Amino acid sequence: MKGSILEVNAEAIVNPANSHGWMAAGLSGAIKKAAGGDVEKEAVDKGPIDIGSAIITTGGTTKFKAIIHAPTMRSPVDKIGPENVLKAAFAALKLADELGYSTVALPGMGTGIGGVDPTVAAKIMINVIKSFQPTHLKKIILVDIRDGIVDAWKKFDNLWKTFDNSKGA
Repeated sequence: MKGSILEVNAEAIVNPANSHGWMAAGLSGAIKKAAGGDVEKEAVDKGPIDIGSAIITTGGTTKFKAIIHAPTMRSPVDKIGPENVLKAAFAALKLADELGYSTVALPGMGTGIGGVDPTVAAKIMINVIKSFQPTHLKKIILVDIRDGIVDAWKKFDNLWKTFDNSKGA
């Protein structure tokens, strides 16, 4: 859906972080502004965070129980490859599920400063979600303020549904 991740109804949200845990600009900066600086301190204290893993912090002053920080890049201004989107999305879902959350919201991962084409990122994220085998997660919300990634998610999700329906699912 199109909108702010800070306004969704979820137990946890995902911050497509950098390995240092710094939350200066873009979505990380918006989350920090809403949650308070203690969330960034908590993330930095748990770092460095490897790409392909994720850490959790409190939700700070937001309504969320937790913020999951899943790095897509090592440093805050790195350009990344699509494989980082796959690793970060999977790590975020895995941690949310392991911690027993039933709802989690993810933004477009790697599509801002990281420079991954929204269509490529959307396809990767949809495939990660569709192949993920959760124990606790019941609902995964894809939300972003940018039309490009939202439109791409809808396109690939509709293609997947068509494929599933053709198999009688």
